[in-house]
Amino acid sequence: MQIGSKEWSDLIIEGASAFDIKLKSDQIRQFTVHARELIHWNKTFNITTITDPAEVALKHFLDSLPASHHIPPDATLLDIGSGGGFPGIPLKILMPSLTVTLIDASRKKVSFLKHVIRSLKLDHIEALHMRAENLVTDSFYRKRFDVVISRAFSALALFVRLAHPLRAPGGIIIALKGETDKNELNDLHNYLFGEGIATSAIGPDSGIAMEKYNLPFLNVKRSIIVLSGPG
Repeated sequence: MQIGSKEWSDLIIEGASAFDIKLKSDQIRQFTVHARELIHWNKTFNITTITDPAEVALKHFLDSLPASHHIPPDATLLDIGSGGGFPGIPLKILMPSLTVTLIDASRKKVSFLKHVIRSLKLDHIEALHMRAENLVTDSFYRKRFDVVISRAFSALALFVRLAHPLRAPGGIIIALKGETDKNELNDLHNYLFGEGIATSAIGPDSGIAMEKYNLPFLNVKRSIIVLSGPG
């Protein structure tokens, strides 16, 4: 299988349909450009360990898309630890009205992100060589983002601690994870509400919602944790 082939494109299209997401041909073309540049740059800069075309399609691009169901149109979105651009760039392609900021601590990855943004001629998106800890100290970015998102960036409690000062009032924090164990969920509750909160308290009333699903074709377990509530 080659990136950009009909087989490769159909893999993303069919997988997205399982999430009730309909992709346009131009969006698949943009995914293809992103994927090809990722593999090309990876030969020199080691941006990702996922290089098999099918896995790139499923574990990078398709895996980024389900979060779109939780993101309002026209939102300002911050992707912490964006790496090769996931999930921020696929979400921008899927939802062009988003205003997106990608940050990463690796200068070479940020150089790659800027290259992809230029190659795709995307508007209202920037890539910054920055850690979240440092972004928080800049008053321009504090409480600026309607959505703060990350994919497999860190433990939940640490991610929420970093994301909270950057989330606008009424905004949401989204963590894209693999399987999430009870200890990690307990740590999140303890950080938010104090010790002794059971994981059974997760639900809309607590301001924390968790959606579990399998990644199509691979039967790989995934979860989305969404934190909402007052900023």
